[in-house]
Amino acid sequence: MDCRALLQELSQQRPQASRIEELVSRLERDHPCDLNHQQQQLEAVWELRWSSSTQPYLQVQPWLENLQVLQPSRGRGMNLLRLKGSLAAVGSVAVIAELTLDPPQRVGVRFQRGGLIGPRLGAIQGRLLTAVNQSFPAWLDITALDEQVRICRGNNGTLFVLRRRDDLSGDALIPNVRP
Repeated sequence: MDCRALLQELSQQRPQASRIEELVSRLERDHPCDLNHQQQQLEAVWELRWSSSTQPYLQVQPWLENLQVLQPSRGRGMNLLRLKGSLAAVGSVAVIAELTLDPPQRVGVRFQRGGLIGPRLGAIQGRLLTAVNQSFPAWLDITALDEQVRICRGNNGTLFVLRRRDDLSGDALIPNVRP
């Protein structure tokens, strides 16, 4: 899958939604994801680079990292919002989920715990995570995927474009908590 044009558009100061949607449609058509063969590529930390949503927490902001950790081999994932740069150590907002694969494209999501993850002080990290009562089915359809880019559509129809963050470790980000 050649994502260069999409990554170039996403790097612009003001990416054009129509151009992004055009490039995404082409990638989805020409290189559809098949999780039967691409599950390993899904295992990563991903950063939101564009979203069709109008929700502020699903928008790309220059001061915020909107991360998603996917570990389907372990049946878990996490959405994480944290300030960028040195302020990331202050704390973050997290939602931890159980993941199930339903190939060729669907990832089922059952949110389990959510709340605050505090700063790390040596080996100790504060966290205030409470149970989430999810009353609706949630999923992501992974429509295109390679080593750099993941394109997906959520159960509400939102289009997401995410870029792999090889500089971050999913194991280091997801707190070890019980459901």
